[in-house]
Amino acid sequence: MTSMTSLPVTLDDVYAARDVTRGVIEVTPMQRSRALSDYSNADVYLKCENLQRAGSFKIRGAYTRMARLSDEEKSRGVVAASAGNHAQGVALAAQKLGISAKVYMPVGAPLPKLDATRGYGAEVELHGLTLDEALVEAHAYAAETGAVLIHPFDHADIVAGQGTCGLEILEQVPDVKTILVSTGGGGLISGIAVAVKSLRPDVRIIGVQAEQAAAYPLSLAAGRPVALESMHTMADGIAVGVPGPVPFGVVSALVDEMHVVSEASLSRAVVYLMERAKLVAEPAGAAAVARILEPGLHVDGPVVAVLSGGNIDPLLLLRIVRHGLSAGGRFLQVTVRMPDRPGSLARLLADLAETAANVIEVVHVRTNAALAVDEVEIAVELETRGPEHREDVLLALRKAGYRLVFGG
Repeated sequence: MTSMTSLPVTLDDVYAARDVTRGVIEVTPMQRSRALSDYSNADVYLKCENLQRAGSFKIRGAYTRMARLSDEEKSRGVVAASAGNHAQGVALAAQKLGISAKVYMPVGAPLPKLDATRGYGAEVELHGLTLDEALVEAHAYAAETGAVLIHPFDHADIVAGQGTCGLEILEQVPDVKTILVSTGGGGLISGIAVAVKSLRPDVRIIGVQAEQAAAYPLSLAAGRPVALESMHTMADGIAVGVPGPVPFGVVSALVDEMHVVSEASLSRAVVYLMERAKLVAEPAGAAAVARILEPGLHVDGPVVAVLSGGNIDPLLLLRIVRHGLSAGGRFLQVTVRMPDRPGSLARLLADLAETAANVIEVVHVRTNAALAVDEVEIAVELETRGPEHREDVLLALRKAGYRLVFGG
């Protein structure tokens, strides 16, 4: 493992960041999850950065970076690019420090994140479809105006600021053995790694990325930051196409493993946290829990899963809840093709009642060109009690002679 003194960020930098941010950031709660502990056969704790000011860990790094600007730099203002959480962190830090801020956000950024960023006083401009495209425009604006670019992850001060979360983890769970961290550009996990590995080199640190936006596995294999050709994930907070050199150097030296999780697991984790922990996390913020819920993870406890953010659009939350329920076997959409005769629907509903599935919605389709003149398709949405019950419902329909066009 690389010597700690050769890294761009040291433990002393993290301690200094704690001094800078004291009184500005919250020491976020550490909550033991009985449900996750039972599930994984190890004590699991949730580090609730979703309850941090501005809704995520980002204020830690943003404030550290901006507080250290010279008076002359502060007078030029700052510019940032963000999918939402860094935007809010920069905007809040700018408000606290009396600095003007402009933030570029991707087109389609969640409205609550847009509104919150503007609410803190920053000027917001939409550009591009991804964080990387917005970042290009932020660089151009900085070059043109002299504004100081506050990078979302690729700066030593940002990493040091995020590392204060690692200090809190060690203080709140002194005997921690494993830490799982949602990972996008790598600012949070690299900061936590510097703080934790400096004091407890035995602690296992695992990064978790969305499998459809996972730049780190490729980059670590290549030994250098490698850009993804495309990304598509609901976890906008960790949708970063290429790691920055600063966090990449730390991650490659100190982080033990980098895992990926599916979109279904992310949505299931969001629902799981709401139901079992009474906590709202965005998909990016729930990635660490998603990895715990997926099979094949063997970790020593106590385990800390960092919930990195809770800024989620309510409309997206509605879709995720539905997706998560489906992934968890508790929601079923089935389409049945049957003769268009009086009593057909009543018979179908009676047969479904026998399965104890709860009917949410029923839609008749008679205009499908694939249907015969005397046929109808009936699309039914059902609540089920879990994967086994869901399969029982489908089996019962097939045994009753229904022709299922789609059941999933």
